[in-house]
Amino acid sequence: MRAVGIRQLRDRLSEYVRLAASGETVLVTDRDEVVAELRPPAPERVGPVGDVVLAEWVRQGLVTPPSLRLTGRVRRHRVVSRERLLADLARDHEDRG
Repeated sequence: MRAVGIRQLRDRLSEYVRLAASGETVLVTDRDEVVAELRPPAPERVGPVGDVVLAEWVRQGLVTPPSLRLTGRVRRHRVVSRERLLADLARDHEDRG
């Protein structure tokens, strides 16, 4: 465990973040009083930031994760040829113009 003043933390932030990432806890002090801790993330926080934020929103009840249940039949869409699609788009464009 290390202690560092706010000014030194600001000047050498990358170094202290690397220490925390490697498992060390860094105590941040202001006039010799501990005001914060920089430490490695909890295991459930490790991962891409977007995933962490989304997981936190789910935990807080702000969002509901999607259900993976499949219900009913899968709807199939007709596939049209490229020529047909371009002709339909051209006709639609002419109707608007």
